[in-house]
Amino acid sequence: MDNPLDFRGRTVLVTGGGKGVGRGITERFLEAGANVVICGRSAPEEPPRADDREAVFTPCDVRDYDQIEACVNFTVERFGALDVLVNNAGGAPYAEAATASPRFSEAIIRLNLIAPLNFSQVANRVMQQQESGGCIINIASVSTLRPSPGTAAYGAAKAGLVNLGTSLAVEWAPRVRVNAIIVGLTRTEQAHLHYGDEQGIAAVGATIPMGRMAVPSDVGDACLFLASPLASYVSGTHFAVHGGGEKPAFLAAANADS
Repeated sequence: MDNPLDFRGRTVLVTGGGKGVGRGITERFLEAGANVVICGRSAPEEPPRADDREAVFTPCDVRDYDQIEACVNFTVERFGALDVLVNNAGGAPYAEAATASPRFSEAIIRLNLIAPLNFSQVANRVMQQQESGGCIINIASVSTLRPSPGTAAYGAAKAGLVNLGTSLAVEWAPRVRVNAIIVGLTRTEQAHLHYGDEQGIAAVGATIPMGRMAVPSDVGDACLFLASPLASYVSGTHFAVHGGGEKPAFLAAANADS
């Protein structure tokens, strides 16, 4: 078998691919030889690069259907195909569920669930016409699996995103595979806003069985696998990248002798 992680000649579109987890995903695909298009509301100050190659940026607000169509059309016109879509763009600020406005909650669900659905729909139209089909990867969160206090609408949307993938995988098979990655606590350039200084980041990492938080390239590696021939029979499922999860709180609270 030729190198299954060689993506030369293949085209990947990563939403929100200029920063954070999305940047790590973008860099991994660039390193693997792929043509990579990234989109967002504004261009990154430094485009993701690998060796002498860099990602191509096109503006797109993923909440706007017309802009989604324009982004996919740009990708196909530029590189002649769309082989992999990574729905990475998303997020949510802290807001207590008791006082969050309906408008706020709807906006969070639109960004984290409706936008990936719309992007997948547009990408699928292209992929179904390609002899090689295509692959869609939805970036979810551990908030899918456990309570998400302060970001309840976000957690619900990400849980919906995982379930959505199971349905799309059935409807769009066999030409298009759809999977989700459940991402754990991740150290990005904005980690200090959530976890504090280096001491705080280390303390959070110590609660994870692997002894550290994820870094964006960890998620990128999982994307490479799911988009590769190694995962040619993997569809309609989710793939956890969370370092073993979070230790149950009762382990620290219990005082029973063992």
